[in-house]
Amino acid sequence: MKLPRRKFLQLAAGAAALSDVPRAAAALDYPTRPVEIIVDLPAGLAPDVAARLIAPPLSARLGQSVVVENRPGAGGNIGAEDVVRAEPDGYTLLLEISGNAVNATLYPHLSFDFLRDIAPVAFIGATPFVLAVNPSFPAKSVPEFIAYAKANPGKINVATAGVGTAPHLACELFKMMTGLNLVQVPYRSNYMPDVLGGQVPVAFVAVAAAVGYLKSGKLRGLGVTSAAPMSALPDIPPIGQFVPGYEGSGWLGVGAPKNTPAEIIDKLNKQINAVIADPAMKPRLLALGVEPDLMTPAQFGKHCADATEKWAKVIKFANIKAE
Repeated sequence: MKLPRRKFLQLAAGAAALSDVPRAAAALDYPTRPVEIIVDLPAGLAPDVAARLIAPPLSARLGQSVVVENRPGAGGNIGAEDVVRAEPDGYTLLLEISGNAVNATLYPHLSFDFLRDIAPVAFIGATPFVLAVNPSFPAKSVPEFIAYAKANPGKINVATAGVGTAPHLACELFKMMTGLNLVQVPYRSNYMPDVLGGQVPVAFVAVAAAVGYLKSGKLRGLGVTSAAPMSALPDIPPIGQFVPGYEGSGWLGVGAPKNTPAEIIDKLNKQINAVIADPAMKPRLLALGVEPDLMTPAQFGKHCADATEKWAKVIKFANIKAE
């Protein structure tokens, strides 16, 4: 028997609605088993430590274990791709870093699209850097640094953690906005001994790694890459105070595979925000160089899109190629 078209469409719509029932029910019950957060960096780095700080209180709020697993490699793309390929059920999450936004341009042949394939869940905070110099370096402020660099083009070496890393991009953005000719010296291992020894006198350093040296006078901080002064370094002004519009910080957040139900994303956003807003958590994040902040999924999604566009311009301007 041939069904009339209208009746067929009604039955098809009903079947589709029924197929969504188990998924909706699962979203309401979420979570019923452990949740995994993938960190696409090695263990022990600040983003990994931040994830492990957040996991226990988030576990308590969700009523299920929250497990952190490191899957480094390929500039952070291995862990991100694993999350992209995971079931969109809220049980596999990605600790997003600003490097994910950078990689969208730095690696033009990725098998996934960061903005399309990772759904934004929650922001954790910004991870600024400090423009630090060896005490023997002549400049004592950002304006003095700019003046000295313009008088000595191509003669100032700047240590970075490697091509395409967040500190490298912060330096390249600084160069782009000031017109300075600085020489990037990429390190595959710890560059701090050379900066402290004066062999490479300048670096954009993660705040947590720099605080002790700044307080002891072994390094001089000229400016921070955040738009506003930092809680951990209140006496060091933002670079943007002297270079209008400059902001070159990294950041941390949480993402999920695309098509993860909105109910799950909203629940995770609410609980992660509650963890970040806990007064006991703030000093622990600040000690890692993380400036905590809260965003909705939509706000975080815009943040990711803006960052991807911003760093794409810097990468193209500086002609940066992945190593």
